[in-house]
Amino acid sequence: MLDEFFEPASVAVIGASTNPAKLGYAVLNNLVEGGYSKKGKVYPINPKADSIIGLKAYPSVLDVPESIDLAVIVIPYLYVPPVLEQCGKKGIPAVIVISAGFREAGMEGLERELELIDIAKRYGIRLIGPNCLGVIDTYTPMNASFSAGTPPSGPMAFMSQSGALGTAILDWAEAGRLGLAKFVSLGNKADVSEIDMLKAWVDDDHTKVILIYSEGLPNGEEFVKVARQVVRKKPVVAIKSGVTQSGSRAVSSHTGSLAGSEQAYKAAFLQAGVIRADSMQNLFDYALALGYQPPLKGNRIAIVTNAGGPSILATDALERSGLSMARFNVENVQTLEKNLPDAASAANPVDVLGDALADRYQFALETVVNDPNVDGLMVVLTPQAMTEIEKTAKVVCKVADKTDKPILGCFMGEAQVQKGIDILMKHGIPNYPFPERAGLAFKAMATYREIRGRPEPKYVSFDVNHKVVSEQLKKIRSEGRLSIGDAESRDILKAYGLRIPISKLAETPEQAVEYANEIGFPVVLKIASPDILHKTDVGGVKVGLQTPQDVQDAFELMTYRAQRYLPEARLWGCQVQEMAPRGGLEVLVGMNRDPQFGPLITFGLGGIYVEVLKDVTFRVSPLSVQDAEEMLNEIRAYALLDGVRGQPAVDKQAIIDTLLRINQLVLDFPEITELDINPLIVYPQGQGAIAIDMRLILSRK
Repeated sequence: MLDEFFEPASVAVIGASTNPAKLGYAVLNNLVEGGYSKKGKVYPINPKADSIIGLKAYPSVLDVPESIDLAVIVIPYLYVPPVLEQCGKKGIPAVIVISAGFREAGMEGLERELELIDIAKRYGIRLIGPNCLGVIDTYTPMNASFSAGTPPSGPMAFMSQSGALGTAILDWAEAGRLGLAKFVSLGNKADVSEIDMLKAWVDDDHTKVILIYSEGLPNGEEFVKVARQVVRKKPVVAIKSGVTQSGSRAVSSHTGSLAGSEQAYKAAFLQAGVIRADSMQNLFDYALALGYQPPLKGNRIAIVTNAGGPSILATDALERSGLSMARFNVENVQTLEKNLPDAASAANPVDVLGDALADRYQFALETVVNDPNVDGLMVVLTPQAMTEIEKTAKVVCKVADKTDKPILGCFMGEAQVQKGIDILMKHGIPNYPFPERAGLAFKAMATYREIRGRPEPKYVSFDVNHKVVSEQLKKIRSEGRLSIGDAESRDILKAYGLRIPISKLAETPEQAVEYANEIGFPVVLKIASPDILHKTDVGGVKVGLQTPQDVQDAFELMTYRAQRYLPEARLWGCQVQEMAPRGGLEVLVGMNRDPQFGPLITFGLGGIYVEVLKDVTFRVSPLSVQDAEEMLNEIRAYALLDGVRGQPAVDKQAIIDTLLRINQLVLDFPEITELDINPLIVYPQGQGAIAIDMRLILSRK
């Protein structure tokens, strides 16, 4: 728990200033003006002042006679380590370091930050920052930040890695856009991180929605684990910046070229149950709906409007968001038809016409919201000559008071509708200026309902031959190599229970012919070299060889080309392999190890076009049975798995089994950084799958 950061009995401001232009003055003033000084004790720390803002000042925290729960440090970075040491000696359990000049300032700054971490660990101090804006709890109340003011109370708890963005968020809150229970600027996250905040806020009575702005999650695996538990109690909405692929290292496998930071975060948030916002606008839109309205119990949405065009836009927005238009029961349709003007529409959307006064809106809203087939309601209003904007807003609030169904406003316009919007917002009814935004807000509510309804993840493990793989990887490293091609990977696949074709390594054309006769024609010939991972790039694969002469010619041509185009490559000969039965579908199963989240498992269409089509999906490991099943449903070519144009459905369970076995392999051997099985040929239902080719890359350590 981090209670001392939010409900301290006393706060010391180290670096408190008498100069209103200094941050030390702003922090102290916020504690006083925000109301904390009426509840708790505030100790300004300044060796050059006797008192500040009417409060007795002390030279250091060691001079304060009473105990201190929280210290806020606002001094030049060079003096922060010794002052933090004083906090440790004083026994202060929680410290906020607002001062900048640490990790963000380069190597010297990083060394200073590591010194802070060491001091904090020695004394058992929990630390927020450095390089942060501070902490606010509106219910304590306590504003231990240098924000321009204190935001209004509300149901959202917001954590931000960016202090500058945090100031904008607080300003939006002060303008009445949203209410905050808690606000934390995490800064450099030397100690306290998003994971700690999730644990601290999951049981906070004042917090209904947790919001995150993050630039990076160094301990991604732990974040997923914690968030998965938190979302069962309250929604978590996050926006992640900086997700483009930086290309920090070369990648050799198909999976490596397809995977990136964006794919990892998308998969991690999905598995954790975190609702992903693509923009700050979406973040706030989702937060308002989730924080102020009752939960959405189904996907059936009704629209009541006074304008035809906006209602069509609203319908499109809802359907694009995966929601459905509610179908009213017969009695309610008849009631609407009887009491609304002849030109009005009694079907969904209900159009009460442009001349509708507040009473007509009220009748339509009450009728629709009480329909058992309606789960949520969108109220669309455009300012027309006869529209009673404020009265209609009050009617919407009145209807909302009598129902447990969520109602979202869409009062379109600005100047004329503003007073109506203010009425809605004060009553906790979010208003969206456009139907598309209201539709996305409903989608967020529906997504959270699905998240809450998810079963507990089911994990499986298989009986595998760990020793065989361990010895194979040790052998590769002993030879100074980091890559494993098809010829060597067969034992690894077999050890983890994957079906592979019969194959033998031939060092000469004559040996290749001998093995082909043993295996039986037709056969496949593949170049065998630890230095050639993409065989097709050098003409290193020949399929359907029917005769001994075909095998001999292919062997000679293949090795000649390899020696000519890659003279430095080590050639072992050629792999003679049985032809896989016809009638299968080529898919890809792979893994790329993400620096934040660990193994990132990939599934998609296989073959040579995978990098062009990029029809793949990702999940972070550990992979549950549900994760594997969902991956199959997410590729655009999913219909191919079910069979098209008379083709039978493929053996989906064989794909799921392969994904789960590869998941176990890469968890068992963390030194595997990249892996491809391409293609994995999947046969009709009940006939399994065959792993035709695998390449694998090991870490350098």
